[in-house]
Amino acid sequence: MRISRRTFAAAAVALVLPLSACGSGGDDGGSTDASGRVEGDITFQTWNLRANFKPYFDGLIADFEKKYPGTHVKWIDQPAEGYADKISADAAGGTLPDVVNVSPDLVAPLAEAGLALDLDKAAGEYRSEYLDGAWASHRVPGLNGTYAFPWYLNTGPLFYNKSLFEKAGLDPSAPPKTYGELFADALQMARKSDGRVATLANVPTVEDFGRYGVQLMNKEGTGFAFNDAKGVELLSKYKELYDAKALDPQALTATPESSGKKFLTEAVAMNPGSALDLGNFKKQAPNLYKNIGITDQITSTGHVNMYVMGVMVNSRTKRTPAAVAFAHFVTDARNQMSFAKKVAIFPSTAGSLDDPYFTEEDGSDETRVRIAAAKSLKSAVNYTPVLFSEQMKTALRNEVAKALQGKESPKSALDNAVKACDQLLKQQG
Repeated sequence: MRISRRTFAAAAVALVLPLSACGSGGDDGGSTDASGRVEGDITFQTWNLRANFKPYFDGLIADFEKKYPGTHVKWIDQPAEGYADKISADAAGGTLPDVVNVSPDLVAPLAEAGLALDLDKAAGEYRSEYLDGAWASHRVPGLNGTYAFPWYLNTGPLFYNKSLFEKAGLDPSAPPKTYGELFADALQMARKSDGRVATLANVPTVEDFGRYGVQLMNKEGTGFAFNDAKGVELLSKYKELYDAKALDPQALTATPESSGKKFLTEAVAMNPGSALDLGNFKKQAPNLYKNIGITDQITSTGHVNMYVMGVMVNSRTKRTPAAVAFAHFVTDARNQMSFAKKVAIFPSTAGSLDDPYFTEEDGSDETRVRIAAAKSLKSAVNYTPVLFSEQMKTALRNEVAKALQGKESPKSALDNAVKACDQLLKQQG
């Protein structure tokens, strides 16, 4: 299995966990003190990893049990489909495993319900072992604390077509880095090609607003804020691109597959991708492959977006020292590095991205992409708010489409999107 950028982007079904189902008091819970003896039986749940990585996890668990005699880890792996619902049911029924593989959007309702151990309090001594942006990714607006160890990361560099840049009179060795540069280059490419070549094939997402420097939520975490002047400015710029055909006309209904095809046929000049895409270009479009450039995601903040998975400790565990020790063991530098060499992901531990595996070229496409992505991850940020559900993504996308089509002004569209997302946020609570 390939754990891709798109896999991270496709968040699970919105997890609704009423506080009344499990309470947030500590009477029936375990201890928050992780300093005791590491011993006893614990359960560890992963998210659709057994089929492809059983030997890795069997070895990981054996190593932990050897390091801590008297421990026993029972490994449970759940299928990808319905994972959020399974966690919700276990949380409500009091059967949540001791250590759980989560994404930030899944940890948020568990933290709000008092079921996720605050690692700033219970395991703060480990914080310096991880990249700052990765450690911060499992914080929840409105709560003080960090609620999962960061595990594996991913990000996507951008591919661009050097030949199309050159034909448009743009420097193929200096692709755009910021949104301002992107908008200027895109308009020039549309002009020079008489609208036949678009630079982008996708409408802006919440991550684009984040990378543009828009404040996505209020500080209390009680409402969204991407309809501010900066957010309106970004959507207005995209409207300008759309009208000039610098944004592909089919962007409103684009999928990762359709965007990739547009790039493959050289109708679009820039598109996110992976090493697997490079291999596909080599076979299907050798002329494109010959002219491929690789650059960082567009960002006006200086930080690209990261996708992150985490390992959460159930605050109700009866084996807090063992559960925290195991969650840390799974995510420590040695074990993350080992996992990264088995699948196209990146470790979240500080210093790991300086390893030759992530810095030294060997002539292969896979390494080219890996090095480009690893370089940008050191200071990356998870821009997608942990409270931003799939329904909210749809609401934003629908309003963006109305603005681009001229059915609403960018300001009205974002006001409506924020109103819809705030309403969904209240329903989640």
